[in-house]
Amino acid sequence: MEERIVIDPEIQHGKPVIRGTRVPVTRIVGGLAGGMTKEEIMREYAVTAEDIEAALNYAAELIETEEFHPLPTPGGEGHALSNR
Repeated sequence: MEERIVIDPEIQHGKPVIRGTRVPVTRIVGGLAGGMTKEEIMREYAVTAEDIEAALNYAAELIETEEFHPLPTPGGEGHALSNR
């Protein structure tokens, strides 16, 4: 795990946060996904560019180790979003 990311049951209910802060990794990743720039995140949450990189790396590691299973679809054929 990234040394900049900590999980402590006493901080944010055990959610992964940036070390030395109460800023959850999800807030960093969500901010970027929502269109915030790295500079805006650094100003808003008082984190560094290295903290942001660590949050993204942490999220990528979680996704990489996650197992994915296809969702069942009505009728049993095709992809759930293929009828759009």
